[in-house]
Amino acid sequence: MRLIRFGEKGRERPGLLRDGKIVDLRAIFPDIPDIGETFFREGWMERVARVSDAGADMAVRLGAPVHRPSKIICLGKNYAEHAREGGFDTPEAPLLFCKTANTVSGPGDPILMPRTSGQVDWEVELAVVIGREGKRIAPADAFDYVAGYTVMNDVSGREAQFGDGQWFRGKSFDTFAPMGPALVTPDEVGDVDNLRLETLVDGELMQAGNTGDLIFDIPAILEYISREITLWPGDVISTGTPSGVGIFRDPPVTLKPGNVVECRIEKIGALRNTCT
Repeated sequence: MRLIRFGEKGRERPGLLRDGKIVDLRAIFPDIPDIGETFFREGWMERVARVSDAGADMAVRLGAPVHRPSKIICLGKNYAEHAREGGFDTPEAPLLFCKTANTVSGPGDPILMPRTSGQVDWEVELAVVIGREGKRIAPADAFDYVAGYTVMNDVSGREAQFGDGQWFRGKSFDTFAPMGPALVTPDEVGDVDNLRLETLVDGELMQAGNTGDLIFDIPAILEYISREITLWPGDVISTGTPSGVGIFRDPPVTLKPGNVVECRIEKIGALRNTCT
């Protein structure tokens, strides 16, 4: 199942993506909530899974597949090659930081270049969407808490990230978390530990990695975060980026207005965002 949110910004409707066609779920269920905490808590995943409508052709904008997650928790240095390219030691425990809800944007929306920070960079990441509330989640039970997966670009304002003494501001500028194109359920993804990730900038391949190279896998991540932080339905956990980011190239390559950034993960889909 591929859950989407479609329509103009701020007025998105929940839907399904089927063979390129869109099923308007609000036309079937007028009382269906947006895809977020209430959607998951009230069991809408199960109800939607029973919909057999084939959908219709629609030329519409896709929004991020999750509406205003309460938390966007990200991992730093979770691929060994990425840690090495930055001259960092491999972390002994998951390195966590957060992005704020204002960063969320759709898979085709523009990336707005900030006025106060240069060196804007790309980071393709596999993002996990939480489907049920959990605390102190055992690794063996971790996938019971996963609603599905999506692609996220952890866009980073490196000048602020490395200049501020902390990562919060440089990671949380408006539009710095494009997501999508869909929330793909685990049954469609299959082996989540063997997915190819890629980033292209203006058609040039910049990142190529595989989720099998994660230092901390999804069960380890969920177990670590949920020890003292309750995960809520609709929360997003972005699992880290492989090597190939721009700032650590020699010389550094960073984004400029007009660049088109494509982040894609096999079996899930692609983001294609223009820097503006």
